[in-house]
Amino acid sequence: MWGGRNRSPITPPKNSLPPQELIDDLCSRLVVNTPKEDQRSFERLLFLVESAHWFYEDNAVENDPSLKSLTLKQFTYLLFNNCEVLKPYVPYLDDIFKDFTAYKFRVPVAGAIILDETHERCLLVKGWKGNSWSFPRGKKCKDEEDHKCAIREVLEETGFDVSELLNEDEYIEMFFGQQRARLYIISGVNDQTPFAPLCKKEISEIAWKRLNELGPANDNVTSRGITGLKLYMVAPFLASLKLWISVHPPPVAPKPYKPRKGFSVWNVKNIEKQPSKAVINNAHRPIRSFLDFRLDIGKILNAVDYAFFSS
Repeated sequence: MWGGRNRSPITPPKNSLPPQELIDDLCSRLVVNTPKEDQRSFERLLFLVESAHWFYEDNAVENDPSLKSLTLKQFTYLLFNNCEVLKPYVPYLDDIFKDFTAYKFRVPVAGAIILDETHERCLLVKGWKGNSWSFPRGKKCKDEEDHKCAIREVLEETGFDVSELLNEDEYIEMFFGQQRARLYIISGVNDQTPFAPLCKKEISEIAWKRLNELGPANDNVTSRGITGLKLYMVAPFLASLKLWISVHPPPVAPKPYKPRKGFSVWNVKNIEKQPSKAVINNAHRPIRSFLDFRLDIGKILNAVDYAFFSS
């Protein structure tokens, strides 16, 4: 007999591929129904597919734990094989994806080097996967100006708006193969400024790092820094940055006898560990706003008195 037994709830199987309905929706909304000019080259088309992939990972997978997380390559092949408009290109997909990967490494990058008030530390972000650190930056969108890309990327990766602090003439530019990277120097940011990424699953940690601890451990600029950090996207900018600092006094003079330490500002691990008390408590309180409502008698009486004596 089943009576009296606690039956476990039926949970959907994990790692399921997205249903055809979801694939059709993604293909229609984020790929097919876009400006024709964005569909005239496979590079632009794959950028649209990449946007659909981000949407799938950040929304569909996060809201439905039964769905399988996919790499961009897996998602691309799935979309092309299940979207009628894209199916004719499946025989050439290997070359298309290979060319797109190479093209991405030629797209210019823009971002910012954020310095604290004493110019002793800079703000770095760590990627979602791996242990590499970098200055907040990202690839430019089509026809996007460098400084606007930098503002957008910094906001997405740190939650900090540098639009009022950015000087278009103050930047360091480097080339990595065929890719140009321009980082604008943002000086004098208070270390108590709150930072938190707005994008999902791109940044795992944000921290203030001391500049004198970022130098490479040896002559190889792509190696780890003195403290063991992976800094291949940081080290190439350090020499020019120190030169800039040498001719730009900081807003607050540093104290050699009391150097400011680096510290972590935001870490996804700490966010994930926080108990969701509010969610649990609110689950059975659909009218919480009414239950918590309190009349401010003092303000009401003051308003009545004002209305009475001014009439």
